[in-house]
Amino acid sequence: MKAQFSRSNHQRSNTLILLLILGLLGMSHAPSVWAQPKTHTVTMEAVKFTPATIEINAGDTVIWVNKDPFPHNVTAADRQFHSKDIEAGASWKLKTTKKGVFPYGCTLHPMMKATLVVK
Repeated sequence: MKAQFSRSNHQRSNTLILLLILGLLGMSHAPSVWAQPKTHTVTMEAVKFTPATIEINAGDTVIWVNKDPFPHNVTAADRQFHSKDIEAGASWKLKTTKKGVFPYGCTLHPMMKATLVVK
C-alpha cells in the first residue's frame, strides 16, 4: 500500500511540473496578454508627424505633442478619432481600444499624414 501511495504522489508531481512548464511556454507566446499598457509619443514639428508610422498594442496610449509655433490636429481618415486643435506647446492623448490600421492627418495642414497601427 505504501509503494502505491508514493507512486501516486510521484505521478501527481510529474503532472504538476508538466502543467507548469506548458503554462510557462504558453505565456512566452502571448506577451501582450501580460504586458502593461504603455504610453507612446508622436511629435508634431516642422509640419510633420514623427514617427510617421507608430505600432502599438490595444490598450496603449498615444500622446501627440505640438512643438510647432501654430496649431495642429489629429484626425483619422475614417474619423474614428479627432482631436480639437492642439495649440503650440500643448498635447492630446488617445487611449487605443480597437485594433487596426488608422491613417490620420492634420486637417489644418493636409500634407501632414501618418499611420497608427494598433495590434
